[in-house]
Amino acid sequence: QVQLAESGGGLVQAGGSLRLSCAASRAISRASDMGWYRQAPGKQRELVATITSGDNTNYSDSVKGRFAITKDNAKNTVYLQMNSLKPEDTAVYSCNYRTGSLNYAGQGTQVTVSS
Repeated sequence: QVQLAESGGGLVQAGGSLRLSCAASRAISRASDMGWYRQAPGKQRELVATITSGDNTNYSDSVKGRFAITKDNAKNTVYLQMNSLKPEDTAVYSCNYRTGSLNYAGQGTQVTVSS
């Protein structure tokens, strides 16, 4: 079992920035990849960004060029730097730890972007 704790969410104006953190109870170096998902009210869960054990990153088209996923293996923490935020980025953001066929998700942190 892997415990994930997200932090860093909050209320920000459009055009602003936030940095989310996800601390894992297990070494993230053992994960196949780590990812950030989001879910807005009434919408399906959406994959935002992933980073592999080899530091390869992937982003959804909606955030490409604005968000950046990074990780610190020594701290077992994954980050999501979010810039140029838009009201449509409002959602609960949660991180995911994938190892083999197993996926672990955190409870999430709320991000609200006001116009």
